[in-house]
Amino acid sequence: MLMPSIFGESLLDDFMNDFAFPYTGKRSYGKEAASLMRTDVKDTASAYELEIELPGVKKEDLKAELKDGYLTITASVGNKKEEKQEDGKYIRRERYAGTCSRSFYVGDEMKQEDIKAKFENGVLKITVPKKEEKPVVENNSYITIEG
Repeated sequence: MLMPSIFGESLLDDFMNDFAFPYTGKRSYGKEAASLMRTDVKDTASAYELEIELPGVKKEDLKAELKDGYLTITASVGNKKEEKQEDGKYIRRERYAGTCSRSFYVGDEMKQEDIKAKFENGVLKITVPKKEEKPVVENNSYITIEG
């Protein structure tokens, strides 16, 4: 029997994650990873516009790279030196710390200077222009048939 979902996929999943598998310092970022770097891609007449949600990320922690036709966006979160607590230890920490990245194929002919990016209010907006498709010229080489 499925239970109503209030906190995640089901109340039982949250119960099992909290109590049956307590935090041990290593986490599986299954559901959490799916919510990182949510991206909307909009197809306009002249470009593709990407809007990537990056809450809590600073501009200096972002990197965009174009290599072999792939645009890769990398964000580092909370990787700064952590202060030690002398009066206790954490039982559970719900702040993500690490690096995540997403890659999008934009084409081999795309150049770095063609792509525009702007980061504002936790949203990275990237504009990738559409390249004009060169018409395929059909090159027929006919052989003369004598007869």
